[in-house]
Amino acid sequence: MGSKKDNESKKEPEIKSNKIKMVVATVIVDSITQSPAVILKEENGNRFLPIWIGINEANAIMMELENIKFERPLTHDLIKNIFSTLGIKLKKIEVSDLKHSTYYATMYVELNGKEYQIDSRPSDAIAIALRLGSEIYVDELVFDKTRSSDFLKGIPTAIAEQKGEALLEIISEEDFGKMKM
Repeated sequence: MGSKKDNESKKEPEIKSNKIKMVVATVIVDSITQSPAVILKEENGNRFLPIWIGINEANAIMMELENIKFERPLTHDLIKNIFSTLGIKLKKIEVSDLKHSTYYATMYVELNGKEYQIDSRPSDAIAIALRLGSEIYVDELVFDKTRSSDFLKGIPTAIAEQKGEALLEIISEEDFGKMKM
């Protein structure tokens, strides 16, 4: 029988991750699937990360980017109002993982001095972060997983040209439509 010490030495090594600060560059429509994608850009770098999202979330993100306001609050505006009314602070959001072609996010919130981590779809977390002026991060491990995925090799040239900027190669043209929302 192995001792407790032997079991401790067999533990998986701790993976240290690096959080990369991002900004929302734009929202595009994938010409192959006709699905919207939010494009995150490294704040102090040249990397981009496309995340396929639903049409409602794309509209919510674009409305905030374009400073379009409605008379009555929509869902993400309502969440902003709840946070403000109750004194909840959204410290940051993080795109924290990529599993089976699906991105995951975590919202880091603080209420009455206590911190909470809330699982979220990246699109909702981004829409809320934009409204609350919170920082957006992507875990370096997500970039690593994105680069190692078969279908993630670069954003199509037509999309890059349409936006007038050279986006980092993350998704190949033929596979651009394979991401799940």
